[in-house]
Amino acid sequence: MARTTGSDGEKTEAALREAAVSLMARHGYEAVSMRQLAAEVGVQAAALYRYFPTKEDLLFTLMREHMEGLIGAWEETRPLMAGPAERLEAFVGNHIRFHVARRHSTHVSNMELRSLSRENLTHILRLRTSYEKELRQILRDGVETGAFLVDDTGLTAMAIIQMVTGVIVWFRPDERLSVDEVTETYLSMTLRLVGAETKNIKNSREKRDVHAFDEFRAG
Repeated sequence: MARTTGSDGEKTEAALREAAVSLMARHGYEAVSMRQLAAEVGVQAAALYRYFPTKEDLLFTLMREHMEGLIGAWEETRPLMAGPAERLEAFVGNHIRFHVARRHSTHVSNMELRSLSRENLTHILRLRTSYEKELRQILRDGVETGAFLVDDTGLTAMAIIQMVTGVIVWFRPDERLSVDEVTETYLSMTLRLVGAETKNIKNSREKRDVHAFDEFRAG
């Protein structure tokens, strides 16, 4: 069977990214050398530079892919016809699940901004701003409709982002709480933070589930 052109190279590059995320999360960007990374993957050190000319190019790629993945996940999850509370529920749920599934990548993305050049840092910060704008818009819509009580949407958005990202610091899948249970708890805390009634979103969710079940039976 003919080998797909570039398939080996793609596998090697993917293995390099995976190994780099793991090593940098454990030891820090500065402590990880390209030679160490090559040994982890089982390739010659010189081969790494075909994929990433510098170590910072590798770091930038990891951080860019992390943010682009997060934005893409939200675009797929975002409910189009929903009120602010339901959109906030979707945002919090997507954010927590995405980061729990990518613990090492999240750690590197949060801790190694200082290691980027000005140009690369600007690019990553623009992606972060684009993502956080989505949350700020949800909060503004909630204030305008009377669903939320928020004095400063920018500050509140930052507080929510910090809170829900912090789940990765302590959460372990084999402990007493599941991802869904953690998400529910953090959603309740988020709703209290924005001055919303948790019972409202619970009732809304129950109505949506009943509607979906009715459509299923009718189909």
